[in-house]
Amino acid sequence: MRRLVRLAVAGTAMLVLAAAGPADSPLNVPEPDGIWTGPQRGYTPATLSGATVIDIDALDALIARDKPILLDVSLADRRPAGFPDDRPWLPAHRSIPGAVWMANAGAAPLDPARETLFLQRVGELTGGDRGRAIVAFCHPECWGSWNAAKRLVLQGYTRVHWFPEGIEGWQERHPTTVIPEDSAWSARAGGAAQR
Repeated sequence: MRRLVRLAVAGTAMLVLAAAGPADSPLNVPEPDGIWTGPQRGYTPATLSGATVIDIDALDALIARDKPILLDVSLADRRPAGFPDDRPWLPAHRSIPGAVWMANAGAAPLDPARETLFLQRVGELTGGDRGRAIVAFCHPECWGSWNAAKRLVLQGYTRVHWFPEGIEGWQERHPTTVIPEDSAWSARAGGAAQR
């Protein structure tokens, strides 16, 4: 598909035919058939079949009304190159207050044992209620939260919400807080995943 684009060249406006944007443009990213297995950083679709895509206004309303499970699947910070081995590495992860942080739970492919752990932990958090409101998020232009939400949809969760604006979208309106990685997820998964 082609579209007309107005260009200004040396003060002269002209119309030219331009090819449609690439598949990875921020305007038209198609949903994959299942879990996205490409690079985690990049433009994501505007939709997620079986889930509700929400913005900050909808998230505020959902939190006030339903007190959803907030799942932060952001990656843990990586120890900086050259950081002395004899010094403790204690990064602080800032997120939405009350969120449960399961680092890298949106990775793909995800080891089957880790996927089982993710689904078990979500089952514990929801009390086994697949109709409980859940919000998956991480950072803008990151497939991790899209994948986490899609995994829940594929498992029959019916009130899955995806907040693609992520932590940065939250902190434009609200303060964040330092949260630890979920101890059950971290202990069972063998420690924090890193970017």
